[in-house]
Amino acid sequence: MNTNEIYSNFIKQEAKRLGFLSCGISKAGFLEEEAPRLEKWLNNNMNGQMSYMENHFDKRLNPSLLVDGAKSVISLLLNYYPSEFQNEESYKISKYAYGQDYHFVIKEKLKELLHFIQTEIGEVSGRAFVDSAPVLDKVWAAKSGLGWMGKNTNLITQKVGSFYFIAELIVDLELEYDAPTTDHCGSCTACIDACPTEAIVAPYVVDGSKCISYFTIELKENIPAEMKGKLDDWVFGCDVCQDVCPWNRFSKPHSEPLFQANPELLSFTKKEWEEITEDVFKEVFKNSAVKRTKLEGVKRNVAFLRD
Repeated sequence: MNTNEIYSNFIKQEAKRLGFLSCGISKAGFLEEEAPRLEKWLNNNMNGQMSYMENHFDKRLNPSLLVDGAKSVISLLLNYYPSEFQNEESYKISKYAYGQDYHFVIKEKLKELLHFIQTEIGEVSGRAFVDSAPVLDKVWAAKSGLGWMGKNTNLITQKVGSFYFIAELIVDLELEYDAPTTDHCGSCTACIDACPTEAIVAPYVVDGSKCISYFTIELKENIPAEMKGKLDDWVFGCDVCQDVCPWNRFSKPHSEPLFQANPELLSFTKKEWEEITEDVFKEVFKNSAVKRTKLEGVKRNVAFLRD
């Protein structure tokens, strides 16, 4: 076993100890195939008002612009599939927002992993990324064999489906690289058929400006009137294309205490959503990703669903 393999095994074992579902490693380099895809997606305005997607185009495609001398992208998955679910009669939020904000939970684990690498291996420079910088995380995870990009553009694995977060460490250390896996969507079109707003405009192409997650989280102005009756009671995010994916029948509940849902959230009724106050919002969604929309955003979404 060569040094690169030994280091890679070390890193994967530590990632497992930290609670990550899986870890894959790919060679850092320019994402040649992604460049025209991203350009076309942006040119078709599929990012809607998410103008940040247009920023740092080069950095999205080239990890060495984020970390000097980048040699490896270490991709990690962290399961968030819950063991308990919301009251079925309630307005819905995405499962990833049930517990504490994943940015903080994962960032701590990544810091620990980077510290481990620097302690065990030596002088290694790197940066941790969790949705917070221009990194095409699903592309890197697919390149490192952690799954394939499904027709709903989520990363899917045969073992546990797609209910997990993706994060990465970009480091200036050469490692043993994993090979991509194959696509197992086959002829299935469940996600395309089920999308309430027809946001999956073609297999492997999602128009972000039509997605329920975009309307309920990213859009800062009023939700377009033509979306009336199409938001399927989602008040924050949307899981429809994942819920119908056959591979998600293999989802297993997570074991991360910080992702445990607030019991109050699980029992929330539509009436409680409609009458939510600042105090209740702060209590139920303390440290939650739902705080991104603020109380005003939640109230706007509830009003749109109710009226």
